[in-house]
Amino acid sequence: MHKNQDYITPVTANNLSDLFSERVKRSANDAAYRYFDVKSEKWIDLTWLDISKKVELWHCALRNEGLVKGDRVAIMMGNCPDWVIFDQAAYSLGLVVVPIYTNDRTENIRYILENANVKIFFIQDIEHCKALLNDESVYTNKGLKDLLRIVTHQNIDEYKNPLLAQVHNWLPSSAETIKVVKIDPDDLATIVYTSGTTGRPKGVMLSHYNIFSNAYSGAIFEHFDSDDVFLSFLPLSHMFERTAGYYMPMIIGAKIAYARSIEKLAEDLLVIKPTVLVTVPRIFERVYNKIHDQLSKKPLIAQILFKTAVKVGWHRFLVQQKRESWHAKLLLWPVLNKLVAGKILAKLGGNLQLAISGGAALAPEIAKTFIGLGLTISQGYGLTETSPIVSTNKLNNNDPFSVGQTMDNVEVKLSRDDELLVKGPTIMMGYWDNEAATKEVIDEQGWFHTGDKAKIENNHIYITGRLKEIIVLSNGEKVPPSDIELAISSDSLFEQVIIIGEARPFLVAIITMEKENWQDFAAQLSVSTDEDSLKLENVQEILLQRINKQLDKFPGYAKIIRTHIVLNPWDIKSGLITPTLKLKRSNIHEKYAEEIKELYRGH
Repeated sequence: MHKNQDYITPVTANNLSDLFSERVKRSANDAAYRYFDVKSEKWIDLTWLDISKKVELWHCALRNEGLVKGDRVAIMMGNCPDWVIFDQAAYSLGLVVVPIYTNDRTENIRYILENANVKIFFIQDIEHCKALLNDESVYTNKGLKDLLRIVTHQNIDEYKNPLLAQVHNWLPSSAETIKVVKIDPDDLATIVYTSGTTGRPKGVMLSHYNIFSNAYSGAIFEHFDSDDVFLSFLPLSHMFERTAGYYMPMIIGAKIAYARSIEKLAEDLLVIKPTVLVTVPRIFERVYNKIHDQLSKKPLIAQILFKTAVKVGWHRFLVQQKRESWHAKLLLWPVLNKLVAGKILAKLGGNLQLAISGGAALAPEIAKTFIGLGLTISQGYGLTETSPIVSTNKLNNNDPFSVGQTMDNVEVKLSRDDELLVKGPTIMMGYWDNEAATKEVIDEQGWFHTGDKAKIENNHIYITGRLKEIIVLSNGEKVPPSDIELAISSDSLFEQVIIIGEARPFLVAIITMEKENWQDFAAQLSVSTDEDSLKLENVQEILLQRINKQLDKFPGYAKIIRTHIVLNPWDIKSGLITPTLKLKRSNIHEKYAEEIKELYRGH
């Protein structure tokens, strides 16, 4: 974000394979990727030329399988250089890449492989799809008939699956000359299966130009440069990370470092010292809750200092945005920065210049806190079907309560019922093998219907709710469940929240607890930490008061009257959340059908 710009445009390179080749030409000996090598226990840098040589090997291995342009190949790996290598090798042959989440359920993995007629499946390790490999029907004529090979780094001696191959045996010892395949910008590049909250996932078809034009629009929206360091930790299976955290840095010539895991993110931030972070609100929520937990145990003076730092820092931000005038309290900022804000930002690496937040709404209070502490946050909006970025905040016109202004090549408008409609070259080609679903969301004029309600003011988009996620109580009052769920989960005691009340007289909630904080809270109440304690009448009453305290700003009818609280958080394997951590509402309703009946008994 300085002045060293060497962007590759969609005019210079026709497709995502050309983008990579052009970057190698321009920056061959520059560091491209950094990763942690488990064997040597060291961070290792790879140059663009290093990656290019590996891509050549993978190109030959894929070609040796007899694949032809348009064939589908799938990848199920954590973020690492091999993800890029496989992706680029596939593109160089005109293949279509199908990403799969490493934590997805076996039934979803199998459905995607079958639905996309995948021929090569690259997996990180066998544990991620053990059930699939142990199912004989997978590699007989009853199962995945198109699947030719499952490739993994892991030792496969104990498995008899004839499709399995180990990478070091599968790759050729040396690369032959790459055979260039003609790829048009409008050719299909990837099929990304949406982690739908209801029904089977749909395969979103995105062309090379869909993605390239979106990544380029994101790059020119702000002044990034080749000195920037992106820390990548969101799954590359998700288009937000793939576009903003992989293709966009490639356009810029910036370096990408791969975090070891979410659990080690705090350590990796200190090691990598990134300048740019592509993230989701949940990360901010966790840090926010941790800060407030720690503050609650500190002297009153520390709490006052923190609140003052946020308040003064927020006013400083508004002055910078020309929305407020200068005030004498700003003279306190250097001291507050040294005592409070600077120490907190140092824990994020101390060099972070921009956090790009997307995937869900960032709670206003959380945004205000981090921006007040001096962290630059640009909140954006997008969907897989839009490649994905529709809008983001320009830093010189940043309203963190909005999702920003539209990308330069994107049009938006509101329908009669305030649904946000999007049009432009980033709109998907359609859903794979599902024309009916495509017609439901893309109208005859080419407008994509997002399903999100919005308002547009001063060129900023404000998401106001979902068309299909409004709860209408039996008295006719309308309640946005996601807003209430977000408010409750901002209390660090509560991990996951779902609100219920459609056609009912009042709202109830099913909530999972954050285990460590529950243990501390249970000790304060002098009760055991097992789930039985959550059923005690006095505990339920205290928890209900705490829940509704989070809802003070909501209307009276938006209060929670009864709750069913469980100890263990919902996970992907249970089918209750998606790989992107969204609640599968219908599945949760079904699982807790009896408990919900009990919550409404007598009313």
